[in-house]
Amino acid sequence: MRRRIHGGGAAPMTPAPLNSAAHVIQLALTPIFLLTAVGSLLNVFSTRLARVLDRVHALKAAGHGTRYELDRLRLRSKVLDAAVLSAAAAGGLTCCAAATIFFGVLRDTGTATVLFGLFGAALVAAIVALACFATEVFLSGRAIREHLDEAEMPGQGGA
Repeated sequence: MRRRIHGGGAAPMTPAPLNSAAHVIQLALTPIFLLTAVGSLLNVFSTRLARVLDRVHALKAAGHGTRYELDRLRLRSKVLDAAVLSAAAAGGLTCCAAATIFFGVLRDTGTATVLFGLFGAALVAAIVALACFATEVFLSGRAIREHLDEAEMPGQGGA
């Protein structure tokens, strides 16, 4: 059985199963794009976490890290932990959404509600991860500005 694909002008006849398989693959690619973005975010988060750890080691080795600085680094690491956890959840939920597409086609059942829920949850988790990342970047920038303000204060042994 063949069906005609509607478009402009005469179109070649395409078997229905091939159209169905192509449609499933197209649907599955959308979550995969989100998964790629989440993987990139996880890479950025782990790099930022390594930089926080390097700063902690540097402060401890120099022996002049204040309690305030160490507490701020601890807060940054916790926020990054939350970002990593949220991004990992987004990745897992995205994989579940892609699997739901494939298994739904195999079982020929209505999986739209499950797919909607999984992909929606993945998007929410990605948003939470980005919010945590933005918070960590804000904390980092604030620490940099405070260090610059301290360096510019007169009578601090500088210029």
